[in-house]
Amino acid sequence: MKEYKLKIYADRHQPKQEDGKHALMAFLSGGAVGAFGQILLTVYQTVFAMQQADAYAMMAVTVMAIASLLTAIGVYDRFAQKCGAGMFVPISGFANSLTSSALEGKSEGWVMGIGCNMFKLAGTVITYGVVAAVIFGSLRYLWMAGI
Repeated sequence: MKEYKLKIYADRHQPKQEDGKHALMAFLSGGAVGAFGQILLTVYQTVFAMQQADAYAMMAVTVMAIASLLTAIGVYDRFAQKCGAGMFVPISGFANSLTSSALEGKSEGWVMGIGCNMFKLAGTVITYGVVAAVIFGSLRYLWMAGI
């Protein structure tokens, strides 16, 4: 009986879930990041007359640089708190996580602090990215070959 009363008490004081609001914010903010990337891509192709491959690379570098700068000055984390998962679009989210890791280790020096902390995360992402690419590339190859 006591456990039942504790559960009722805990349920009553549990913060209300606003899943719909959170999903909408993630959708809108992720879409805004994607739209910003598309605008950059168009600007690089039209204003700077870049080829598509070069424009894609410049867009990715620009989005990562902006995300890193916003992380360094503490703005990105506030956006992420309000926008949720929408701010973790792969390019900007990866830049944010690398910059955050680097900032955490800066007191330990350039190599053992920044370098090691930053690549703890990056090493994992790169390793699993390469492994996934090999697996899915092999499966696609086998599928296209009809094996």
